[in-house]
Amino acid sequence: PLGHPHDNVEPLDYKEQFKGRQPSQFKDPCEAASKASLQCMDQNNYDRSECMDYFQAYKDCKAAWIERRKQDRRNG
Repeated sequence: PLGHPHDNVEPLDYKEQFKGRQPSQFKDPCEAASKASLQCMDQNNYDRSECMDYFQAYKDCKAAWIERRKQDRRNG
C-alpha cells in the first residue's frame, strides 16, 4: 500500500541518519517520500499528474530538512 503523501512530509532526524556513516556515504532523511513518489509513478503508468501530491510531499520534506540543518548550524 502506498499510503498518504503527507505521511512523509516530515524528514527523519538527519543527525540520527548520519550517525556512524563515512562522509562519502549518502543518506536521505526524506527517503520514504522519495520512494513513495517513485512507487506512485510505477502504479500510475508514469502519469506525473497522478502523483503531484507525492512530489510535493518530497519537496516539503527536503525544504524542512534543509531548514533544520541551517537552524542547527546557527545554534552550533
